Amino acid sequence: MSDPTRPGGSPPEPPRSRGPGRGPASEVVASFLVNGEAVRALVPATRTLLEFLRDELGLTGTKHGCDLGDCGACTVLVDGVPRLACLTLVAELEGAAVTTVEGLAADGRLSPIQDALDRHGAAQCGYCTPGIAVNLTALLAEEPHPDDAAIREVLGSNICRCTGYTRILDAAREVAGGGQ
Repeated sequence: MSDPTRPGGSPPEPPRSRGPGRGPASEVVASFLVNGEAVRALVPATRTLLEFLRDELGLTGTKHGCDLGDCGACTVLVDGVPRLACLTLVAELEGAAVTTVEGLAADGRLSPIQDALDRHGAAQCGYCTPGIAVNLTALLAEEPHPDDAAIREVLGSNICRCTGYTRILDAAREVAGGGQ
């Protein structure tokens, strides 16, 4: 088919490559820390942190829940702030420090919130527990003695279908110094 807008009616030329550094990248290099360890990776530009942690680093504590940012099972800390790994691209992490649930423990010992969740029987199936532990860690770092309203607000970002939250609240209260 000829193109009447081109001389000689020839078809248009195919688009040319924009060359290096132009247009969207299909792969990116990102350098950041994961649980204190330096990581440098060449990944697809669309690679999520959740996929990278689980598939590339074998850190399976960060759970794959909804892929929509609704359940909180994939919560990690990025520079000390809770982020949903299913919605965070590796490309966004240049120079950042990522802490997963595995990184909360130190010297082979559970963190205070992990220990309290365990002792209070706050996990039944355990799928939501890593995200809850990470979110509560961030809360307690910001506010060492939060009240129930603050704890409940933070837990509002994590869906738990098994426990009913009572034991989770008890564990958080204990670490905050306000309860059993």
